[in-house]
Amino acid sequence: MDILQTKFMEGFKRLTADAFAKGWHERNGGNLSYRVPEEEVESVKDSLHEVREWLPIGNTVPGLAGEYFLVTGSGKYMRNVALAPEENVALIKIDDKGENYGIVWGLVNGGRPTSELPTHLAAHELKKKMTNGKNRIIYHAHPTNLIALTFVLPLEDKAFTRELWEMATEDPVIFPEGVGVVPWMVPGGKEIADASVKLMEKYRVVVWTHHGLFVCGDDFDEAFGLMDTVEKAAEICVKVLSMGGKKQTIPKEGFLQLAKDFHINLNTSVLES
Repeated sequence: MDILQTKFMEGFKRLTADAFAKGWHERNGGNLSYRVPEEEVESVKDSLHEVREWLPIGNTVPGLAGEYFLVTGSGKYMRNVALAPEENVALIKIDDKGENYGIVWGLVNGGRPTSELPTHLAAHELKKKMTNGKNRIIYHAHPTNLIALTFVLPLEDKAFTRELWEMATEDPVIFPEGVGVVPWMVPGGKEIADASVKLMEKYRVVVWTHHGLFVCGDDFDEAFGLMDTVEKAAEICVKVLSMGGKKQTIPKEGFLQLAKDFHINLNTSVLES
């Protein structure tokens, strides 16, 4: 099968197009990666070429040895992925030690995978282990309102989570574990990858201060929906703050009743004053 005709490529293109339309991906901002199941790799083998050059990942991910990932390219624009995926996306293979990657499809005009590849792969390795292989998406975007809040809210997991949860009743149902916050760091390196992955041991949503948001998901819809939900909560919060702040909100007892009725494992430590 031609890789361009696959369901996973259609899902990849749809997420990038929808996300660009949301305004989350100015210029070459943001990146997306999908851990491709073995059977899907096998189905497109005629579209692939051998690895021509092995390049260092920037960290070591032995839990992903031999795995394949569809990833956006460094410096590529999300708005162009659906128009010409073969120019803006790469399918990469991880070597048998988890130290290097090689391109087997895509980026036909040259280039490399996203500069955030160390963070993506470290997160994939963790979430693969934590979910028994179910999680397959790591997604990074620059949602406007969420970034704005990193300039005014306390840069603490608990404080950030509580503010976002209070913005809409269903928010704690969608991300009941809350959100983690990484202090400002230079992106693209091992330091921010390690900090992000440490938080992803607890959360599916990680804020990069003054930069953007990382989320994970079992499929494209889940990852996009999580990003969308958090950004809408941030948008409401920005509007509430601009109107002078909260005059009333959801009480602690309301959150506890919500958790009971919706059968969710709510991170109740967020509710403690």
